[in-house]
Amino acid sequence: MPSYSFRLAGIKVHVALVSSPVRRLSTRLEPHPTSHIFSFSTFLTPAIMRFTSALAAVALLFAPAALAQSSVTVAYDENYDNASQSLSTVSCSDGTYGLESKGYTTFGSLPDFPYIGAAAAVSGWGSAECGTCWELEYNGATINVLAIDHAGDGFNIALEALNALTNGQGSSVGRITATATQVDASVCGIP
Repeated sequence: MPSYSFRLAGIKVHVALVSSPVRRLSTRLEPHPTSHIFSFSTFLTPAIMRFTSALAAVALLFAPAALAQSSVTVAYDENYDNASQSLSTVSCSDGTYGLESKGYTTFGSLPDFPYIGAAAAVSGWGSAECGTCWELEYNGATINVLAIDHAGDGFNIALEALNALTNGQGSSVGRITATATQVDASVCGIP
């Protein structure tokens, strides 16, 4: 059985590799059989797992914005371009999280019109995600969209908003894949 001894910060450390059908790191600290020096039984897997977990946790602290981003499909629905359309026709009309309770009555009365639409984050009527604001980025262009309705997948937004995101190509491209990041609702004018 191979073993290694070295000094670490003035303390003699003895590491012994022990044969086992399962290779893993033991965290045991054992008295050395011939002295007061400690030896570590070393099998690799748990220490590597602990190190990897710690490294991942540190990485999470420094990358919250990247984690909040997701790749989504974005299409258009010209109903969201109609300024006179009543909010009572969408999932985020009334109820606890409804936009009508904030004084809005039509699409055009919303502060971010026509940058509005349906988002998959809105689960349906009464969703806490009603009135959330989303930054959509596509090929270097960025817009902010107010979620007022439920979408089965990604986003369905006003054609004018999709045109802003695609340099006027909304109706010809029809559907794109963009990066979505939830931002504070105030970015879309919702207090």
